[in-house]
Amino acid sequence: MNILYICTHNRCRSILSEAITNHLAQGRIKACSAGSQPSGEVHPLSIRYLREKGIDTAGLESKSWDAFEQNQPDVVVTVCDSAANESCPVWFGDTLKVHWGLPDPSKLEGSEEDIREAFYRVMETIEHRVQGLLSLQEKNLSREELRNALVSIAEVN
Repeated sequence: MNILYICTHNRCRSILSEAITNHLAQGRIKACSAGSQPSGEVHPLSIRYLREKGIDTAGLESKSWDAFEQNQPDVVVTVCDSAANESCPVWFGDTLKVHWGLPDPSKLEGSEEDIREAFYRVMETIEHRVQGLLSLQEKNLSREELRNALVSIAEVN
């Protein structure tokens, strides 16, 4: 399964989702991320906290969803509220699309410890959702069953 995480600027939540999915899936799922208005750089704290957890950050970059015009994913997951309201490009066609909203830890102001905790909470939520996603691979679900299961994963975690 190829999954594309979308967040408007593709610098924090979608990057975290991409890295954590690839780390936990160990090749069973291929995750990428992109944005409708990419910032062009990954948030430095995203890299820092992924590395703290022993998650590979090589190759992570902020890029446009235009990069996927020729390589359509199986599933598109929006992870921020602004991306949830955007219509995906026509080249995603009938690709399965779901929303897994996440708070943006990069916008938090506070102590270094508060910010670290916010990143770790978001990363833990992503980990739980990816574990749920991985458990779906063992089932032979129809497209609609898969969509409903993906929506349920976000509601629980």
